[in-house]
Amino acid sequence: MLDHRKRNTIVALLGLLTGCAAAPPISAPHSTSSDVAWLNRVTFGISAQSAADLQREGRAGYLEQQLAAREDPLPTPIAAQIDALEITDADPVTLLHELAAENQHINALPEGAEREQARKTLNEHGNRLAYEAQRREILRALYCPAQLREQMVAFWLNHFSVYQYKAKVRWLAGDYVERAIRPHALGHFRDLVLATLEHPAMLQYLDNAQNAVGHINENYARELMELHTLGVQGGYSQQDVQALARILTGAGVYSGGAQPHLKPEWQSLYRREGAFEFNPARHDFSDKQFLGETIHGAGFREIEQAVDRLTASAACARFIARQLSSAFVADNPPDGLVQRLTGIFQDTHGDIAAVMRALLTAPEFNAALGQKFKDPLHYVVSAVRLAYDTRPIANAHPLLNWLNGLGEAPFNRQTPDGYPLTESGWASSGQMSRRFEIARAIGSGNAGLFEPEDGKPGAAAGFPRLASALYYSQIETTLSASTRAVLDAATSQQEWNLLLLASPELNTR
Repeated sequence: MLDHRKRNTIVALLGLLTGCAAAPPISAPHSTSSDVAWLNRVTFGISAQSAADLQREGRAGYLEQQLAAREDPLPTPIAAQIDALEITDADPVTLLHELAAENQHINALPEGAEREQARKTLNEHGNRLAYEAQRREILRALYCPAQLREQMVAFWLNHFSVYQYKAKVRWLAGDYVERAIRPHALGHFRDLVLATLEHPAMLQYLDNAQNAVGHINENYARELMELHTLGVQGGYSQQDVQALARILTGAGVYSGGAQPHLKPEWQSLYRREGAFEFNPARHDFSDKQFLGETIHGAGFREIEQAVDRLTASAACARFIARQLSSAFVADNPPDGLVQRLTGIFQDTHGDIAAVMRALLTAPEFNAALGQKFKDPLHYVVSAVRLAYDTRPIANAHPLLNWLNGLGEAPFNRQTPDGYPLTESGWASSGQMSRRFEIARAIGSGNAGLFEPEDGKPGAAAGFPRLASALYYSQIETTLSASTRAVLDAATSQQEWNLLLLASPELNTR
């Protein structure tokens, strides 16, 4: 049982956490204009290494290095973990072909235990591939030096969300990040939209693989405009949705085998790249009126024209500018900032790095530091980065379990709108209670992060280094008097760790 003093300390902490859900307005004075607050926005959370890099390069130099998005090497043990994953070398066409063959084999089996076991084994394989994709993203968020790129990968993966339990997405999630999201995370938005459109994970999740002339499915067309490009107030009509659905007919999934038999006039229009296939035999070649413009029947070129039209529109520029501002500045970002970013998006033809440079150097960004409530991904990753810095974990299951419990595991959002970007989606009493337990697990040093997933004995991780030089030189001065008083009342190092990790300041960025 807790002694009286410790119980009072926990009660005080819970009072602080209640205040966590009501961040001050952007205009309010705040003491966290420090490098700590700046790094907590630009990265997944301050670490001793990132603080040293910032001190050496300065904010301008550090930011330019982050925007360059070079391929920084991961720590050797982490790189070895990723290299050992099946998804690292998996080919989506091969996976889909083998999956189809195995399903055919299972369906041919008589009803009974053998069939059930074969189905279970296949499902476990798909689940393992999805977990590997989740594990890889978590490890990169924790350890990759290119922290801004990793944040952008997570942002776009949420913006162009897919759900692992729909169709064959489990088998394709890792490839979706690697081919559709990561190469374009700081590139041009038009390329990013087209890459997600051409990926079989998206085509299956939003049903465009079933969209064909005579059998129109509007699901992806609607979400492509409402959630991916124009926004719900983007000025399009139901007629535009129908036209875009017809434009998207024929965009589907290739899972191996011979090219479809086509009429001679269609053969040159057939297109395949990886597991994406454009089949002209499934395409509606009639002319379409889309967003006030005639798009003539031409096959895949129609899709490119539609994407060009969407991504060049002022509505798209405004929508993306506001989404980025909501994620990186404030839940309700200042209109002036959104307007400036909208102009930069249009002037640079959707250059994401240029928009982010302007956003991260804007006065509104600096004014809002330390006042945005962390979503679960940022909270969990930042807590582990602070506690263990560059020490490589051996087991990502605890992190994924925490994210599942908090409601923000990668590839686990069932609806296509992505996880919330604002505090109201996360700041509940249940959320804070779970964060408290996560802080306890990390702070006590027995969270299971250093127990290898293969069950083999692992190296001792040691105790989390929270009362470190980094804490005393930078973090302590950003804490409120109330938080420092609660920390001073801690009766053990484990409790002190818990109180720090669960404090309001570590729940905001």
